[in-house]
Amino acid sequence: MPYQDERAGYEPLRRIAENDRVRDLLSNYKVRHRSGEHQEPLPMLKAADLPRSGWDPSWVLAIDGSFLPVTIRNGFPGAEAAYITVASVLIDVAKIRALDEQRPVEPKVFRTTQEAESVDDVLPGCNVMREDDSSAKVAFRRALYELLLSKKMSADGESLLDTYEALLKYKPKPKRSQEFQHCPFEDCPEDKDYLPRAGISQCMCTEKRLWYSTDALRIHERMNPIGGSNDKIYGEVMQVIERLWIVHFLRMLEQQKWLTSLRRLAILVDGPLAVFGQPAWISQAISQELCRINTLVKDATGHDILLLGIEKSGEFSQHFDQLDQNESGSEGKFPPQTVALLADKYIKENIYLSDSAKPYGEGTYFGRKFFYKTRSGARIVATVPYLYDNDRNWRHAEPSQFPRLGDAAMLLDELVSSRYPNAVQPIVAAHAEASIPLNLGKKVLERLAKDLTTDKKS
Repeated sequence: MPYQDERAGYEPLRRIAENDRVRDLLSNYKVRHRSGEHQEPLPMLKAADLPRSGWDPSWVLAIDGSFLPVTIRNGFPGAEAAYITVASVLIDVAKIRALDEQRPVEPKVFRTTQEAESVDDVLPGCNVMREDDSSAKVAFRRALYELLLSKKMSADGESLLDTYEALLKYKPKPKRSQEFQHCPFEDCPEDKDYLPRAGISQCMCTEKRLWYSTDALRIHERMNPIGGSNDKIYGEVMQVIERLWIVHFLRMLEQQKWLTSLRRLAILVDGPLAVFGQPAWISQAISQELCRINTLVKDATGHDILLLGIEKSGEFSQHFDQLDQNESGSEGKFPPQTVALLADKYIKENIYLSDSAKPYGEGTYFGRKFFYKTRSGARIVATVPYLYDNDRNWRHAEPSQFPRLGDAAMLLDELVSSRYPNAVQPIVAAHAEASIPLNLGKKVLERLAKDLTTDKKS
């Protein structure tokens, strides 16, 4: 390993290139090509051939989140908290189209095409607790519950906690006894199984300590309460809130009798339509609720919900990049305005090598992945939700299993951004609202945490 800022010299490169053994070994190697007999084909379709609803969006709602752990220097050494923010940006696409016809237009006029709001909160980490909390883990559990309780999209509507507890009713029952969730308190004298229920309840042991409905997410189980990074649990909270916010928004439209507005609205979220880690079970609950709401939307509008998860990086993005490369390494092999539909076998042979009988994404995903190369050449990895039973069958990849696929391709053609490679403008806007500057932002938020958090002697 080099020292910091140490530059490599050219002598090792010359030595390796001229080494007889290296040259002899390379001359005897050959590139193994995968046998076409067993390789799963990648279904590719021209976007123009996909069915369209004739729908043009007037609005796009984009959702993205971020978190930033900060050290609290006063108090116990190693004390930590994390700021969480999830931003929603509503973009007036119809107004953007009108402005595009009037170019040049002043930037401040373009800025009027979007409105933003955010969910902002702080979570306690290691060695941080309230006066009446028995441990940092207890403090985290209570803070997560109160975070969801305090957030709502409509002043007279349900809270984010209400939305979560509606999904809790769909929580799958464990198939094996060892999968039952035990009491969140490690020192519980009876260690009773935790029974997920709405609101706040009490442990069944003699201690009668508090259980929270959000304990069913099991995020607290990964917490390091006495020191070290807790980035995993902060990331899990962020992804749950991002995806809860989608359902929360749709339920708000249902309660306000505004579902017909979805005729002209698309929803985009950063990342795949999936939930990973400890709270993965909620992906199945989200899927069931989306199917229920979609039935109502279809009755009201004649169309399915248009919801897209957009991946900016990862194995699927890397694979798409490789598909688009010619032998020389230049881009352009994958045709523009072409959709590639991903099935289980193709993914396991080419992206996530696996011989598992379990379908890809089972238990974590609530949607199907596809690749799309836009008219301008941007490579987009997207997910559309399961809205019908056959959509979940990853053994096949047919256009009918990807709701609103033609409309999704049209929308991506329109929304692709030239600001970053393979970027979608609403996600760029949402990320700008949610992203916390790592240098100045961290210093400011560390100072805030330090000034507002009091010492607690132990």
